[in-house]
Parts: sequence; structure tokens; C-alpha cells
Amino acid sequence: MATEVETWSNAQPVDENKRDEDDELNELEVNGNWTPQEKALHEARLKAKAKRRQRKGSSRNSTSDSFSESGELAGGDSNSPKGKVPTNDRKSRTGKGRGLPKKGGAGGKGVWGAAGMVYEDEELDVLDPNYDELAQGDTVYAKVVPELSEKELEKIVNPIVLEYFEHGDTKEVEALLKGLNLGSQRYEFSSLAVSLSLEGKASQRELTSRLLSDLAVKVLSQNDMRRAFDKMLKELPDLILDTPEAPQMLGQFIARAIADHVLPMSFLDNYKGKVDCEHARVALDRAAVLLSMKRAMVRLDNVWGVGGGLRPVKHLVKEMNLLLKEFLVSGEVPEAERCLRELEVPHFHHELVYEAVVMVLESKGDTVSHMMMKLLQSFWKSGLITVDQMNRGFRRVYDELPEINLDVPHAHSIMETFVDLCHQESVITKQLRDDCPSRGRKRFVSEGDGGAIKN
Repeated sequence: MATEVETWSNAQPVDENKRDEDDELNELEVNGNWTPQEKALHEARLKAKAKRRQRKGSSRNSTSDSFSESGELAGGDSNSPKGKVPTNDRKSRTGKGRGLPKKGGAGGKGVWGAAGMVYEDEELDVLDPNYDELAQGDTVYAKVVPELSEKELEKIVNPIVLEYFEHGDTKEVEALLKGLNLGSQRYEFSSLAVSLSLEGKASQRELTSRLLSDLAVKVLSQNDMRRAFDKMLKELPDLILDTPEAPQMLGQFIARAIADHVLPMSFLDNYKGKVDCEHARVALDRAAVLLSMKRAMVRLDNVWGVGGGLRPVKHLVKEMNLLLKEFLVSGEVPEAERCLRELEVPHFHHELVYEAVVMVLESKGDTVSHMMMKLLQSFWKSGLITVDQMNRGFRRVYDELPEINLDVPHAHSIMETFVDLCHQESVITKQLRDDCPSRGRKRFVSEGDGGAIKN
């Protein structure tokens, strides 16, 4: 302690000398007798003095701190170690700052930020170790459906489309698709449906066009449809291996989609002069021709024809009559079989049997009966006409035979002959042959013969 007091007493004269110099300079300043050099020197001294005072006040272990009259550090705590700055001092302790609080007054222990700062509600983090699920009240669990991959999509969509070809209900397909997370593969549904219909019948292609029209906007956007048909045009070289008529069919699909506003009118214009694939060019040309026809938008509704079950009965009867007449001229059984399959009316094949038998009854000679027997035999063996349809067709002729007999007097005898021929060739069953009506001989009773029956 004696050493510190001695050091302080020795430092006093120096301070007094500096104070005397400052007084002299102040007097000179007051008298206005300062030279520029003296004035600059005075300013430099003042700045140095201020820096020394700042360093002395912020130093933590300084031994040259000023003491109070009681011998203690000025502004210090009597219980704190000598030279230790209070811990609640927020000023910079490096001696290099401007003396302002650190972090603008927003730092320090127990400080939650600057004055006037407003904090938003903090969202709870489920991954926080302190997160308590029970303390959050009612918990709502959301069902998450993962996005389907390309293989999974094909595995799920194919049965949906094939089942749709059976029932034809577009709303059911829409409900099934809304339950799937198609994600970025949404456009793949259209391409898969069109690909399956290319391998099917005309009625299935008509159903596919209707499906795309009903799903537009609700499930699939125009951009999805465009991407699907773009992909189909690129895959035509592969599709033509299984379906040689794929380019023409795809062109009809594009024309029908544009007519139904599934595709934009500018779809064909975007491909002008940009197609290198010959098959894609054929498809686009086909679509352009169909759209350029007079009243194309109306005619394209029947671009695939009318489905068998939707056609009028008169139209089907006319088609079957035409089929039988062409067969009598050409004699080509495969062509007749193909035409019957294209009608797609297996429930109405009994009409073909009925018309064939009536033609035999109205014909002259045995040529027609043998040709019709040959045709029915081919249909029977191939399974195109079932037992039920065959029996139904013959029984319809049995029921109308009395009326036919008015126009064809020998209808009963011709019918018996034809039925026997068909039974011999295993076209009809024995029961059906036995049910054939036969015209009995007329017997008259003479009044003078005592009731004797005459032939």
C-alpha cells in the first residue's frame, strides 16, 4: 500500500506541470495570441488526454487507476478484487469501442432483446426433444398417399381401364383416380388408356375418347393431355409393331380430342415442319384431314362408329342381311366372321340365325341351304354363335312358320329338310330338330260314310 501511495505522490508533480501548461495555453487562447502550430499542438494534447482517461476507466487490471479519498477504486465495490470492473457494465471492455452498449443493448444475461422489439409466435417443432404431443390438445392425423412410380402406375391403371371397358362408367374411374397420388406421372394415364384401346375394338376406342373428354379439367389438364399425345407420337415406331394401323388410329384420337376441347386447337400447328418420324407425320396428317372436313366437329362424334349395344335394332338387322347377301356372292367364311365380330353384338346373334334360315326358306334350289349350313357350322365351331343364340334363332323361325307359309307354300318341307341337314352336320341339337313343326296331312269326314276317315 505504501508503494502505491508513493507512486501516486510521484505522479502528482507531472500532472501539476501539465495543468500549468494547459492553463498557460488557455490564457493564450483567451488573449488570442495562439499561433497555428500552438493551436494544433493543443488539440492533439486534448485528444491524447481523452484517450488516456478512456483507457484508464475501461482497463480491468490497471495499477494506475485513480483512487478516492478513502483509498478505494473509484466506482468499485468494497468487496470486489482490486481493479475488477463490475460485471453488469455493458460498455465495451476492449478500449476500442465508442463506449456504447454491446449489441445495441440487446445482449447480456437475462436480456430478451432490444427495447420495443416484438416477437412472433414460435411454431412448435415436432422434432424438438421437449415437444409434448399430449400438451398440444386435439391432434389431427392426415392421411398421406405416396406418389406412384411409373411401374406402380402401370400396374394399377391397366386393370382400371380394362374394367372401364366392361362397365363404361367414367365417374367410377374419376373417383378411383382421385384416390391415387399420380403426381408428376399424371399424364401417363392418358397414354396408357389410348395404348390399351389401340389393341382393342372400335367400341373401346370410343369409350376411351369419352373417358378423356370427361376427365378433362376435372382430373387431367390440357397440359397433361398434350404431354400424353406427345409421348404417343414418339412411341409410334414401337406401337406399330403390335398395331399396324396405329398411326391412323392415333390421328383419329387427336382429331376427336381437339373436337372435344381436350387438346388446344394449336396442337397441330406446333408440329408443322418439325416432324421427322414418318409414322408421326401420317398420324398428324390424318388428324388434319378429319378436322378440315365440313362440319368436322359434328362428324367426329362418330369417328369410331357407334358401339354395337348402342345401335338401333333396324340398323343391326340391315347389317346382318347385308352380311349374308355378301357371303352368298363371295362364299368367304372368314370375311363374314370378321364382319360379325365387328358388329360387337353377341347378344343379338340369334337375329343372324333367323335371317339365314328365312333366306333358305325363300330361296330356290339347294345351293343356298348348303352355303348357310356351312356358314352356321363355321360360326358354331369357332364359338362365335353360342348354343343359346342358335336355338333362339331356330325357335323364332318355328314360331313364325305359319305366317311364312303364306308367302312360301312349301316352307314346312324346306324347313324339315334344312333342319335334318343341320342336325347331320352337328350344327343343332337333336332336341331342336325334334321340336321342328311338321305340317300334318288334312283328313276329312264324309257324312255318308258313317264317320269313316278319308285320306
